[in-house]
Amino acid sequence: MYNILVVDDEEKIRTLIRKYAEFEGNSVTEAENGMQAVEICRREPNKFDIIIMDVMMPELDGFSAVAEIRKISAAPVLMLSARGEEYDKIHGFELGVDDYVVKPFSPKELMMRINAIMNRVNSSAGGEKSTAEFEGLKIDFDARIVTVDGQRVELSPKEYDLLIYLVKNKNIALTRETLITNVWGYDFYGDDRTLDTHIKLLRKSIGEYSRFIVTIRGVGYRFEAE
Repeated sequence: MYNILVVDDEEKIRTLIRKYAEFEGNSVTEAENGMQAVEICRREPNKFDIIIMDVMMPELDGFSAVAEIRKISAAPVLMLSARGEEYDKIHGFELGVDDYVVKPFSPKELMMRINAIMNRVNSSAGGEKSTAEFEGLKIDFDARIVTVDGQRVELSPKEYDLLIYLVKNKNIALTRETLITNVWGYDFYGDDRTLDTHIKLLRKSIGEYSRFIVTIRGVGYRFEAE
């Protein structure tokens, strides 16, 4: 199945995740803090399929660890947060975090979210090579590369998935529910702010071409382009 790096300073949390992950056939490596996680990833940057990262840890917190790991690895990251505050989530999404789970959490839900993330990553990796271009905005679907006026822009995996879904359904009004279901890939719990936050970050990333992403009041969003 998957090679998972679990980073948490609480041994009981790591043990709980390991138990459920290995039951589903996954391989688990543990790290007690962010610094240890960064060192592990530096030694084997391509080993892990997904990283589960706690936020509050000694020596190096989860946000700082993700920032360092992102320099050497593009593995999806699922954050564990005891706070669940909106600022934490926005900061994490800006760093390229794919999803959040707030403690205390259901191990079953955690595994479902891991599988949903990996299903999206794996499904987007295949297929025929193709590109889309809208003025100075160019997307290489096969390489998962987005450029703006010839300059590559770094999108988080979730921002990329959201852009691709919008583009592949261009000129179609997409409801919030449709976007959440197809981009997040699981039954969504809570409010719509996670979607709005990603739209905001995506618009910021693509600069002037954010005008292609149109807000439809009371409905959702539409990628509007010829």
